[in-house]
Amino acid sequence: MFVNVLKLFIGPIIFLTITLGIAGMGNLKKVGRIGVKALVYFEVVTTLALIIGISVALIIKPGEIDKTGLSIQDVSTIKKNADEGFNWLKFFMANFTLQVLVAAILSGIVISYSAQRETILGWLEKSSQIVYKSLRLVMYLAPLGAFGGIAFAVGKFGLHSLLPLAKLMICVYITMALFVFLVLGTILRFYRVRVLTFLKYIKEEILIVLATSSSEAALPSLMKKLENMGCSKPVVGLVVPTGYSFNLDGTSIYLSMAVLFIAQLYNVSLSFTELATIIGILMITSKGAAGVTGSGFIVLASTLTAIHKIPVEGLAFLLGIDKFMSEARAITNIIGNGVATLVISKSEKELESPVNAR
Repeated sequence: MFVNVLKLFIGPIIFLTITLGIAGMGNLKKVGRIGVKALVYFEVVTTLALIIGISVALIIKPGEIDKTGLSIQDVSTIKKNADEGFNWLKFFMANFTLQVLVAAILSGIVISYSAQRETILGWLEKSSQIVYKSLRLVMYLAPLGAFGGIAFAVGKFGLHSLLPLAKLMICVYITMALFVFLVLGTILRFYRVRVLTFLKYIKEEILIVLATSSSEAALPSLMKKLENMGCSKPVVGLVVPTGYSFNLDGTSIYLSMAVLFIAQLYNVSLSFTELATIIGILMITSKGAAGVTGSGFIVLASTLTAIHKIPVEGLAFLLGIDKFMSEARAITNIIGNGVATLVISKSEKELESPVNAR
């Protein structure tokens, strides 16, 4: 019942966040080269994070219990229909999530060029606030949803059914740590900045995020420190706030791994086309809903319903451990946005003698 209520929010939240995000890009275009460069960087790095998350989940298979998986629901019919052949037109016509995505993208583009752009965006922003407030109220029932999903699994399959959750938590933390030190570390190294030195420099902000599970809580302090490092105020003012919608590295890793985790939990095999579809959908839906309680589950639900193959009920399992993984997501997000600001500043040659950053 809890998951069914969450599914009601898929349409309005996806439409509002994507439309507002695309229409809001007009502000970035106005600032010229820096805005375009930031958007390109955001998309490349978050897409890389999605691919890494899926790759790790495919290799380690955290959701795999045994060869049969959790046979909570009969997915044989879904598999049979999928094996009959893949037709993009039929897939689109029968897929509400993709229809909403296309409508949102087109609406965002039209609004960007509309003479009444600001007025329309104002109405959409008010509607978005109402929807998100409603979602926050629904999320108060999340413990009941987690109780139902996990209690049913343990009652029917035994305590060993909890092992995948522990494996997922470990995989998420290790993957995000590797992403920070290897991927982001390599990017910083290219610009002659050491990742360990940078992490030490923003350690207070990392602790704030760890305590609050929200990367936005440390945003003002992070912006100030980046300016102290030598980043110009205009670049910091543009890249950091925008990054909280478009550059969510930790969230991207978690979402991609969570989708594969649920598929493995139910022993659902995915083709290369379906994996590519997952990445494509998450590239769009993961943007714009940062910092909103429950938005991650709406993104997951929209992705699962778009695939038409993975049981959405699997979300109930993730509810039980989401709090323990939110810190990892938020910390990776704030580090990623700090790195993005340094990269854009360096590329614009607007980073003057960064303090404690070499």
